Amino acid sequence: MIRRAPSRVFFNTEPAGETSKPHGPSLKAIEETPAWHTLSAAAVTRQLVSDLDGGLSSAEAARRLVVEGPNEIRERRPRSIFRMVVSQFQDFMILVLIAAAFVSGAIGEAGDAVIILAIVVLNGAIGFVQDYRAESVMAALRQLAALKAIVVRDGRRHAIAAAEIVRGDVVLIEAGNGVPADLRLVEAPRLKINEAALTGEAIPAEKRADPLADAGLPVADQLNMAFKGTVVTYGRGRGIAVATGMASQLGRIAGLLEAVEPAQAPLQRRLAVFGRQLAVAILAICAVFFALGIWRGEPLLLMLLTALSLAVAAIPEALPAVITMMLALGARAMARRNALVRRLPAVETLGSVSFICTDKTGTLTLNEMRAKEVYVSGERRVIVALQGADAPAKALVVAAALCNDAERGARGEVIGDPTEVALWRLAAEAGLEPETLRRTAPRLLELPFDSDRKRMTTVHREGDGPHVIAYTKGAPETVLDRCETEMGSEADLPANRGRALAIAEAMAEEGLRVLAVARRRWTKPPEGETPDEIERDLTLIGLVGLLDPPRPEAKAAVALCKTAGITPIMITGDHPATARSIAGELGISRPGDCIITGRELHGLSDAALAERIEGTSVFARVDPAQKIRIVSALQARGQFVAMTGDGVNDAPALAQADIGVAMGKSGTDVAREAASLVLLDDNFATIVAAIAEGRRIFENIRKFISYVLTSNAAEILTLFLAPFFGLPIPLLPVHILWINLITDGLPGLALAAEPPEKGALRRPPRPPGESIFARGMWQHILAIGLIMAGVCLATQAYSIHLALPHWQTMVFTVLTLSQMGNVLAIRSERESLFRQGLFTNLPLCGAVLLTFGLQMATIYVPVLNPIFRTAPLTMPELAVCMALSSVVFFVIEIEKYLARRGFIYRE
Repeated sequence: MIRRAPSRVFFNTEPAGETSKPHGPSLKAIEETPAWHTLSAAAVTRQLVSDLDGGLSSAEAARRLVVEGPNEIRERRPRSIFRMVVSQFQDFMILVLIAAAFVSGAIGEAGDAVIILAIVVLNGAIGFVQDYRAESVMAALRQLAALKAIVVRDGRRHAIAAAEIVRGDVVLIEAGNGVPADLRLVEAPRLKINEAALTGEAIPAEKRADPLADAGLPVADQLNMAFKGTVVTYGRGRGIAVATGMASQLGRIAGLLEAVEPAQAPLQRRLAVFGRQLAVAILAICAVFFALGIWRGEPLLLMLLTALSLAVAAIPEALPAVITMMLALGARAMARRNALVRRLPAVETLGSVSFICTDKTGTLTLNEMRAKEVYVSGERRVIVALQGADAPAKALVVAAALCNDAERGARGEVIGDPTEVALWRLAAEAGLEPETLRRTAPRLLELPFDSDRKRMTTVHREGDGPHVIAYTKGAPETVLDRCETEMGSEADLPANRGRALAIAEAMAEEGLRVLAVARRRWTKPPEGETPDEIERDLTLIGLVGLLDPPRPEAKAAVALCKTAGITPIMITGDHPATARSIAGELGISRPGDCIITGRELHGLSDAALAERIEGTSVFARVDPAQKIRIVSALQARGQFVAMTGDGVNDAPALAQADIGVAMGKSGTDVAREAASLVLLDDNFATIVAAIAEGRRIFENIRKFISYVLTSNAAEILTLFLAPFFGLPIPLLPVHILWINLITDGLPGLALAAEPPEKGALRRPPRPPGESIFARGMWQHILAIGLIMAGVCLATQAYSIHLALPHWQTMVFTVLTLSQMGNVLAIRSERESLFRQGLFTNLPLCGAVLLTFGLQMATIYVPVLNPIFRTAPLTMPELAVCMALSSVVFFVIEIEKYLARRGFIYRE
């Protein structure tokens, strides 16, 4: 049946018997048949003991609901709040800090005890918030289910809660509905469903009702199925529910997500090992120090207090807080660059990423179809601008604008099917405004697109007379078969049809979605003709190739990734040809590179996949479980993997990856909740910027650890070595605790503002298993700690030799100021401070000046002298202290000079 414009043509496929057969017999047993798409509608009905016309009886549906359970995504049993709280305080380093707090309280340093406990509580609170938010992933999945659904029961339509649907229910869906269960479609007139959340496909899938022969088809190719959690964008359909709840595709994804254990960040692993090793070493040193003091005849109480103070000072209790603050500041910097961090450890994890598994649509591409190429008058033309084009090209643009249902929205935007929006834009960019064309050539008739014909035809008035013109667009193989001539060609089309089809195939192999456009003139509007009669004797105008084009900045970002030693891999649900084309254009793959489809992947063992994984740049037509396999195969080879995604289908892989990256604009709530990082602009280049920031943060954390451990080592060695040189205990407990208080926190935190080292993205990522002390760091800590201790002992020996009464104050001052020289010098591992510039990190300059001022206050403020057991120094004594404390700074500058010349390995 053909309807007059502005209405559209609809072929009546509504079943006549809404009150026909009552219902099928009661369900005794349903065999699990995963390949529902291969069965006919009648076979599915028999298998599920149902009836297409009358549906189930209410009694039978109620019975099945009891047996099978509700059509809901099962909620993972959440951890109790108590368990989440307790888990934050089970790390070894945290336990050591708690012990240090009790020690501080025991020796009368209540202030230190309070500070340490506050740090522990802050760290635990941040971890608790992150865990609590992670529990909302399953809740987000459940929200995808439609709240209401229309089913046929007892021969009548009923609106029921989607949770009450059972297998065998006949379900009706239409544009705007969420699909409430997995359905085997039995009617699908003009039905299109947006399955991006499950498959990653940007274009709505055109559905059909006939069975498909291949039992191994991936979800994206099961065109006679509608899946729970997807959305109907056009047309209507009728289907029989074949899977509900956790048995649906959405439920299987939820099951995968439930089974995934979140990966521990590399920094967390490194710090856990570091904390255990450090605590054991410090306790052993303090025990030896205490024993040596008693052996030398020192007072027992003094040695006990000094040893305990040394233990408290040596344990870097500020480390968790400073690192947390560094990560938080890094997260804020990333947010300014459109990367929202949901879990703080992800900030540093980015710096260790060696592989990025990225989705195509919306991340590497613009997520909007564009006309890229046309074929007219026997030649292919790349679209740059079509203004002033020849007659065939202009006719092609006019046809694309008129045979088109896209329209302008209330806010001026073009809305409609992505393909038709692209054709609208093609006309507008050629200077032919579609709305003007539609006024001058009004639509009279329409044959809407359907999946059987694979064509759409509209009939328009041509001029003021009775003549009309029909435009047809659709799949090349169906349109070309109905063309007799070609516009701009003297030969009849039958002689050139093979060439035109070959060109269409070549365009498709390059990743383009190809449409053929044709026309036919009529002396009067067709009346009574069937669609088959209207769509014949056509004249081919040309072909249009459409593509979701790459983002302009994506190619440079991919190149930068490779320069940084990071390998990008495209994992998409799209067609292999499209994936190969985009990957090649962006430089992700090179000619001859391997591409693996979901079907091939299904046949590979885990061992075979691990062998091929690092030589494959593109995976196409993959399902959610396969994405997890790909990520796991890379992790099994020791790689640190970032995974990007936007759909529900991506959530399990996002959770499995070392860092999951979700899309903020086009992504689903499920993907965002499963991810560690959310791209607010859906841009691959933003990931690269975030990786650069992650590397900067990791380098700054290393600098802080180097600084604080060097300082602590100097304190330990100064106290530990003094007796071996026949010197008295150089520092009192109050000195040790004061140095620890003013030198660890502010200067260390100011290192978070340190700009990135030059060439940070020209170096490969650090191996995940690499120690935090690798690449010369522990040698540096030991050497500079010894030098700093040597300077302090030299100060002590010099002062005692000259019988200076304030020798202990001088040692106290030299040790404090030496640490300030240390923090200034280690701002870069290779570059001189004089080249960097003193004021390129103003927060650090401020922290150093503040520390210097506080130290001077302990010496020259009378009320503080009895508290800190200090005395005012003379100007010559202070000058000596300043000179001796600068030794450490110049030693480190010499070390960096040797590293730049290649004599020391510091890369």
